[in-house]
Amino acid sequence: MRKAIVLILPLALSACSWGIKLDDAARNVRTAWNGDVSGCREQGKLSVSVMNRVGPVDRSDLKVRDELEVLARNEAAKMGADTVKPAGDPKEGSQDWLAYSCGARAPSSAARSAPAPTPAPQGNAQGGFETVPLK
Repeated sequence: MRKAIVLILPLALSACSWGIKLDDAARNVRTAWNGDVSGCREQGKLSVSVMNRVGPVDRSDLKVRDELEVLARNEAAKMGADTVKPAGDPKEGSQDWLAYSCGARAPSSAARSAPAPTPAPQGNAQGGFETVPLK
């Protein structure tokens, strides 16, 4: 019996995120982590929630936050919004978000004018590892 619990528990914990996927329409919804929604029109407030505990086990805070963002983007797309901004920190698996309609906003001028990072040369202080920016 004990072996069955040890084998089943990891499967049960990993199953929690299988149903939470980013909808196709939500791929165009951006998250304003920096809070910059200037020039946007507020569409409304939404609240999303996921399980933050499975029995006596706390789920990863990072995983919970990621799933909350995905759900918020999905709901914003249904409202016709193209931007979401967290209205506060998650509490026990729930989080409030604000949805905005910003139009086809281009990245901010600071993001456009920032030079792309250059790869570090091999044999540097990082122990010989080369870092390459993702595009």
